[in-house]
Amino acid sequence: MCLILFSLGHHPGFPLVVAANRDESYGRPAAPVCFWPDAPYIAGGRDLRAGGTWLGITRHGRWGALTNYRRGGSYRENAPSRGQLVSDYLESDISPEAYLRKLEPIAAQFNGFNLLVGDASGLHYLSNRDAGPRQVEPGIHGLSNHLLDTPWPKVEMGKQALHALGERPRDSIIDYLLDALSRRSVPAESELPDTGVGQAQERVLSPPFIAGESYGTRASTVILVDEDGQVSIEERAFGPFGALQGSTSLRFSLDADTQAAPIRAPATTQCG
Repeated sequence: MCLILFSLGHHPGFPLVVAANRDESYGRPAAPVCFWPDAPYIAGGRDLRAGGTWLGITRHGRWGALTNYRRGGSYRENAPSRGQLVSDYLESDISPEAYLRKLEPIAAQFNGFNLLVGDASGLHYLSNRDAGPRQVEPGIHGLSNHLLDTPWPKVEMGKQALHALGERPRDSIIDYLLDALSRRSVPAESELPDTGVGQAQERVLSPPFIAGESYGTRASTVILVDEDGQVSIEERAFGPFGALQGSTSLRFSLDADTQAAPIRAPATTQCG
């Protein structure tokens, strides 16, 4: 996941709005957003190689999302999968703050990450390339492959789109956000970040939507939670050069009585 835009307690009709692009190699197998057969209270995409997820939400309102922290030359092949950080939280019943406090002592074992975990009590953030866990204040935020709210051009463009949500009819918000996630404009050379991968690669990775031959935006996902606890999820899946491969829609109600961590069924390899 390389771009997460979210509105927390800001829009009058939607306490939570999430719009995210997952960028990954096209060769890495993944399942689209769905309810997991072995954990049917979780809705999210799934990495079919390591089993974790980059973005998910449960029927009882727990949600989590992850981006990698990009720094050229720092990747370790033998590090544990970062996607497990999200799935472990979604499967647990501890508070977001407690989860991050428990994770903090072992966070250095992972390659660079930014992790968001939340529930009805609030949203918390941890990066293993920054100081310790902290609570995220209500408002509009953006996260790419640096720290939370680092003003990269794609982050700032996305936050502007979220600020304009109040001017949109409710039934047009999902399409509006998917359109914002689809933008492929490249910023000026002077605005490109320097993450140690070279200017040519920075240019390739700089748009909100990346349309490469072997690597690019694999999924664009929008999650809306309204004031009545109704959840709407729309996801579009993409292949090489940004070719649309399919779409998925989920609608469900948050259930405050749902057990936080039901007994899991035997593991399966992909969503049904």
